[in-house]
Amino acid sequence: MARIKYDINLIKYISLFESITQVKVKDCISNGRLTFIVHEGDLGKAVGKKGANAKMLENVIRKRIRMVEFSSEVTEFIKNLIYPINAREIAEKNGIVMITAGDVGSKGMLIGRDRQNLVELKSIVTRHFHVEDIKIL
Repeated sequence: MARIKYDINLIKYISLFESITQVKVKDCISNGRLTFIVHEGDLGKAVGKKGANAKMLENVIRKRIRMVEFSSEVTEFIKNLIYPINAREIAEKNGIVMITAGDVGSKGMLIGRDRQNLVELKSIVTRHFHVEDIKIL
């Protein structure tokens, strides 16, 4: 687990998110779009009725946002992170997570152009869990 540091802009985004949604943020990552990780069971409240809170946040911040529900199990957390992509199996063994993609299209979306999606997934997961590597099969 890496030590999490926030800059002043991320702190502002977290404060705005918490004031609009009335949900505590566990983590926030900025890389072109904002990814808010909320505690277990709070995702529905964070999104709001018919996505009202999510739409309001995108309009106020003027950035694409993504909300992910945290889970204490690494496999469930990765499943939440890669949603809506369906993985056939997610298994963790000796600090290495293996994701079995359903088809070639899903595998391509998981890896991304120049491995950007895979690198982003690994950086988010290693912030919260002791994971050495993530492999897509």
